[in-house]
Amino acid sequence: MAHFAELSNENLVLRVVAVNNAECLCDQGTEDESVGQSFCVAHFGGRWVQTSYNNNFRKRYAGVGFTYYEQRDAFIPPKPYASWSLDEIACNWVPPVPVPTHAPHVWDESAAAWVQVQIATH
Repeated sequence: MAHFAELSNENLVLRVVAVNNAECLCDQGTEDESVGQSFCVAHFGGRWVQTSYNNNFRKRYAGVGFTYYEQRDAFIPPKPYASWSLDEIACNWVPPVPVPTHAPHVWDESAAAWVQVQIATH
């Protein structure tokens, strides 16, 4: 199966559909993104970009609410916190403070810090 993400005018992913590989084959019998895009447009309308279920291209599999970042040819998930910034190379959101490695932590946006998770023992 091939997977395609429908994009809004702002490049937000509206939905992701699976398309039979046979619908993406060009006249030479090889998979071609433009053929799959044409199939999607004919059946669903809209504007489509192929996404990789195995993360083989465009950094990651697209999800509803992700943004297609044309400059990097990548799908970027929604920004998790206002204080986080985009790593333009990896196309990931990164916190202003590195994640501690010694214990489980969660991000506390109001404190702009990592807070250690207390694990209950029985």
